[in-house]
Amino acid sequence: MAAADPHTEARGPARIFHWRRLRVMLLTCLGLNLLMLIPWQGSYPLLTGRLLFVGLFVLLAFGLFERWPARLPQWLTRWALQVVAVAVAVPVGMALIYFLTTLSEPSPWWQSKSRMAGFGQITFMGLLLSPWIAVAALLRQIKDEARKLALALELERSEAERQALDARLRLLQAQVAPHFLFNTLANVRELVGTGSPRAGPVLESLIAYLRATVPRLEQPSSTLGQELELVRAYLDLMQMRMPDRLQFTLQADADARALACPPMALLTLVENAMRHGIDPAEEGGRIDVRVRLQKGRCHAVVTDTGIGLARDASAAQARDGLGTGLANLRERLQLAFGASAELQLNEIEPHGVRAEIVFPARKDLP
Repeated sequence: MAAADPHTEARGPARIFHWRRLRVMLLTCLGLNLLMLIPWQGSYPLLTGRLLFVGLFVLLAFGLFERWPARLPQWLTRWALQVVAVAVAVPVGMALIYFLTTLSEPSPWWQSKSRMAGFGQITFMGLLLSPWIAVAALLRQIKDEARKLALALELERSEAERQALDARLRLLQAQVAPHFLFNTLANVRELVGTGSPRAGPVLESLIAYLRATVPRLEQPSSTLGQELELVRAYLDLMQMRMPDRLQFTLQADADARALACPPMALLTLVENAMRHGIDPAEEGGRIDVRVRLQKGRCHAVVTDTGIGLARDASAAQARDGLGTGLANLRERLQLAFGASAELQLNEIEPHGVRAEIVFPARKDLP
């Protein structure tokens, strides 16, 4: 007369007599009461009371042996002990309630044929139903525990996958830092090597820029507003190095600035345009950065008027997905957004490259 316990953390009476078990017990007692309406010769309220008492007694036996004793012999399983306890509890509980309800009678109840007949009927029906109900309850309990275990394993697997992705993302971001710093320091070295009077101001700007940007390299996510600030600082620095050969513009939808994106994502595209497009061109060129929202997706486009892909082997390699910076960016986008993120490189006429990243418009990374 028991059902699976959904509150395994409950203790004492709350664990044994919780509502699900009481509900099954009450329905069973009601069914037995209806079956015995015709053959029963005594008081129906007394019959109902006896059935309820036996039902509670059976619940007590089922719940008691659910955890006691703590250790069982190897030849005895917990479920078998509970089923046997339920079977024994039916006649014992019935004998006890008959004794308690006939204390005022002049003779013991077992000496009365009518009471013995009633005792036999109820005991037979109880023994016929109670063990099977207990088995059904145990099967349901095993099913619930298996489901909980499966959910726990799934949560552990998801957490392990998330930690692995976080570790992979941190590794990729750690690779971005030296890649960016070495490229920028190489530009400063060129100014120092040529004795340019702009070397000092550029170096001071670089120090201030790095002081503001390096802490962001280890952040798990950034906003497009922060990315645009980094891009502006970088292009200002590059324009100080080559004032006559670089022009740039930055445009962004107001709603796009709060969207999340992997750190240094936009800067990677701008640095790639600078290194492979503008720097190799004798006349320099122009870099235009445009960020817009369209149908729930963010489009970040970096266009340069440099030498293009066909004339630069390293840029052509980057287009094929083998360049360090762009390959790193592509993987970081996939880790953050999955297959819904895209990275595209296309040559434009008469010369130049259009790089675009497209990803879902979200305020936080998953």
